[in-house]
Amino acid sequence: MIRKYPRLSAPIQLGRVTFRNRMFAAPTGATDITWDCCAGPGTRAFYENRARGGAANVTVSELVVHPETDASHMLHLELQTPGSLASFTMTADAIRRHGAIPSVELSHSGQYAGTYLVDRDKKQGLTQYGPSDGVRPDGKPVRALGREQLAGIVAAYGEKAALAKRAGFEMVMIHAGHGWLINQFLSPYFNRRTDEYGGSLSGRSRLLMEIMDSVRASVGPGFPIEVRISGSELFEGGYTLDEGIEIAGLLEGKADLIHVSAGSYQFGFFDTHPSMFSDHGCNVYLAAEIKKRVGTPVATIGALNDPAHMEEIIASGKADVVEMARALIADPELPAKVMEGRDDEITHCLRCFVCMAERPVTGTRRCTVNPGIGRESDPPVPPARRAKKVLVVGGGCGGMKAAIAAARRGHKVTLCEREAELGGILRSEQALPFKQEMYRLGLTLSRQMALEGVEIRLNTEVTPAYAEREKADAVIIAVGSEPIVPPLPGMDGSNVIIVNDYYRRKNECADTVVVLGGGLAGCECAIHLAREGKKVTLVEMRPEVAPDANIRHRPILLRKLEELVDVRTSHTGLAVTPEGLLCRDAEGRQTLMEGRTVICAVGQRSRKHDALLDAAPFVRVIGDAVRPSTITTAIYQGWHAGLDV
Repeated sequence: MIRKYPRLSAPIQLGRVTFRNRMFAAPTGATDITWDCCAGPGTRAFYENRARGGAANVTVSELVVHPETDASHMLHLELQTPGSLASFTMTADAIRRHGAIPSVELSHSGQYAGTYLVDRDKKQGLTQYGPSDGVRPDGKPVRALGREQLAGIVAAYGEKAALAKRAGFEMVMIHAGHGWLINQFLSPYFNRRTDEYGGSLSGRSRLLMEIMDSVRASVGPGFPIEVRISGSELFEGGYTLDEGIEIAGLLEGKADLIHVSAGSYQFGFFDTHPSMFSDHGCNVYLAAEIKKRVGTPVATIGALNDPAHMEEIIASGKADVVEMARALIADPELPAKVMEGRDDEITHCLRCFVCMAERPVTGTRRCTVNPGIGRESDPPVPPARRAKKVLVVGGGCGGMKAAIAAARRGHKVTLCEREAELGGILRSEQALPFKQEMYRLGLTLSRQMALEGVEIRLNTEVTPAYAEREKADAVIIAVGSEPIVPPLPGMDGSNVIIVNDYYRRKNECADTVVVLGGGLAGCECAIHLAREGKKVTLVEMRPEVAPDANIRHRPILLRKLEELVDVRTSHTGLAVTPEGLLCRDAEGRQTLMEGRTVICAVGQRSRKHDALLDAAPFVRVIGDAVRPSTITTAIYQGWHAGLDV
């Protein structure tokens, strides 16, 4: 068969196991770990969905090998807990039945034990163990592991690997990166020991080598062992790529796949998990340099979601395998779509961090573009007993998702959009290079609607009379929101651009800019303008900016603002002048913020829709039409509205 992406689609053999393609599902945290640290039914369904979606390998994350020194509430595997072995066996079977190779990540958090505990009081009470006595940057004391404890940890890695094999897993991954325990020993920053486990790289790598030998002795020859390392820690005092290459060299003959990631938890979260402000594949160079120097197959990872890019990585010899985490949360069927040449149907990850922000806040998993993530064990919605006529009012992301869901249930769906283009507020994102995935989301949803047979009517405003003529059985109101324009003197001037219209008027933007409004939209626009070389001042009346950003995205957003933008909080806009924006600070003093262009980004208000609330027997209002919120809210409400018809 001639494939569009032949190298990405080609099988690979590791040890004695053959994997059906080069797209691996990297370890991603489970969704319903039980109180006694077993994998619940939601966890099994989560990993099974990735296997069903065509990934060659699905790695379960994270199995804590030594709970005595790592009291994290993650997966444990032990014969003493009833149901523990069974939960792993059922998870491995759920993955393998779809042709994917099940793997499990063997892990020890070291001095970051309890990272994912929602109970902060319990987290503070944990003893943190690491290579050396010391104090974490956040003030938490760390206790050095003794030789006896280290021997127990080494043995535990072998024991858990043997149990995983017994449960039906056909590969294991040893987590030796990202600042977790093994990486702490490898790192000259964390490891200040003077015994045989410290000092030179040979000493600092001793624990990893002993663990490799313990695992190999437990699983036997031919059973593939993957090792995840940080190719470089990417912070001052950590090891560099040169030592990363040396570490990879030490793994020759011991590992079957060297998985090259980047960064360290405490100092480099956004190196390990590249944000929308980073290039896709920004860490691939680390794997490429290591691959030049080792004969062991190498995997790469880091914001990879474009099949053409991944094909080039393998074709050019930078890596043998590409691994994805967030990309497969957004679209678990990505590998199958690549194999079948349907890559134009892929829903791409937005790198918005919603998936990572939800877990520490609510203990669940959520995705902006995939309303089914973390809820895979919910009973499927059956086909409609009778095909109904469904009218969707509004062609933004929520309306399009509602139309797709209703059409998949078997209904006859018509979507009306009053403007000449679909996408709604997503269209405004096309002017920001780091938000291209959000703009492309609108194009993807439009493509998916066409495939589902949705009738699309552009330049069509739905009035009560129009709805009456349609005689729809169901009306889903997704009219969205419109920008708030404060009634300030000068706001109607030609030097003012509403942030939603920036993509149409970007060529009118001067070299000095004032952005009025420090919400998410204003902050991201300010960062974009500053990256273009413009002098940007951001004005916000509240004492802080970006309160609407999630807890993972907000820190990197604030860092970028600090680097690039003059931020003025507790300042209220009074008037727009040809020279800029006249403001009043918290003490009542007036200041002119200079800028030849003023961007208005003070927020959104719901569009009026009351006249349509009685337009059909079934009426549902979704997304910003309810109240201005997020793409996540619009997608979720739209999807479930379509399923409810």
